[in-house]
Amino acid sequence: MGWVGGRVLRDRNVVFYLSGVVVSGFGSSAMALAAGVWTKSLTGSDSLAALTTFCVWAPTLLGPLIGTLADRVRRRPLLIWTNLGMAMVLLPLLAVRSSDEIWILFAVLIVYGSSSVLLDAAEAALVATVVPETLRGDFNGLRMTANEGMKLVAPLLGALLFVQFGGTAVALLDATTFLLAAMAFTLIRVSEPAPRRIETQRWSAQVAEGIRYLRHHPVLRRLLWAGAVTMGVAGLNGASIYAVVDAGLDRPPAFAGVLYAVQGIGSVVIGLFAGALLRRMSERVFAAAGIMLFAVGVALRTIPSVSVVLLASAVIGAGLPCVLIAAMTAVQRETPSELLGRVAATANTLLFAPNALALATGAGLLALVDHRVLLLVSASAAAIAAASCLLGRRDRTHAAAPEQPIRSAREADIEVPRE
Repeated sequence: MGWVGGRVLRDRNVVFYLSGVVVSGFGSSAMALAAGVWTKSLTGSDSLAALTTFCVWAPTLLGPLIGTLADRVRRRPLLIWTNLGMAMVLLPLLAVRSSDEIWILFAVLIVYGSSSVLLDAAEAALVATVVPETLRGDFNGLRMTANEGMKLVAPLLGALLFVQFGGTAVALLDATTFLLAAMAFTLIRVSEPAPRRIETQRWSAQVAEGIRYLRHHPVLRRLLWAGAVTMGVAGLNGASIYAVVDAGLDRPPAFAGVLYAVQGIGSVVIGLFAGALLRRMSERVFAAAGIMLFAVGVALRTIPSVSVVLLASAVIGAGLPCVLIAAMTAVQRETPSELLGRVAATANTLLFAPNALALATGAGLLALVDHRVLLLVSASAAAIAAASCLLGRRDRTHAAAPEQPIRSAREADIEVPRE
């Protein structure tokens, strides 16, 4: 099974694109942890500390609305100016010194979450222009590897910065990474056509157009349904992790960090080989295999053994990203360019909103049922989602497509096949 990540990384556009994603992801991961710790240290409130995560995730529910902007303007300038804008938005955090100014942090985090939705939509649309279709699986896998790798190291650095210099130091670090990301996107060479003039079409009509496209597309609809169920199960699994550590393994809460680290390593590894696997099977088969692997890992967490639970974390880390990589690769291939921003944002809403809702639901269910029951039910739901990927009409597979050399977007003539 060949790995062509080296070929992907020889293209300057891909290198600068991934550089922008990596540096901004590093800052975001550091800030994600620091925001909660910052709030807790200033207010002493656990609920307010948890609210920081909600502020970042809440704009995901408005994905179809926010993502429409990515279809109204050129994507590369949008990425550049949004990253520059976020560097400026973070500066008011320098004024947060006590609980009286904590509202500034929450306001910034809401803007932060909204910009993340917009950036994800614009990035997904730009990939379809910059990266040839036959190598998008490799690219999306590398992006997953980069993001998960940042999550392994950035929170630790964020915590160290916070302890030594306070939250303002983390805010400045995050602002710097946004500036570096803007520079990286500036160096991408891409010829983007002007967006089709749609000023006469109401914004709500454009949003509905993206939703309608997904609802009527058989391949994407099936993948996203399975992904939504899987991410919901992932939320329940995440909510139960402290019960697994405490009641299951009789370990201190800090041991959850070890499980998260092992899970992250599994995600890094699968990202490296995702492209090679997607050339040998369709997205739905790749997603189904990953979801079933994830289901097995969730079920294994019911066994009160440290070695088994560590193995389960690695299996979960390897299986869960598969449906995300498969779904985004399919969205980039199957969606016309003029719809890609809003369709990608809508897809992200369908994939990630269930995770946030399930985290809250799982916390409540754990007060009523044993965590092992919750995990077994969750594993069963994931297995059903895996089976659903394989049902229905067979979709096209690009597994046998001949490999093509990476070209710049100016030279590439990329056609988007449709159902």
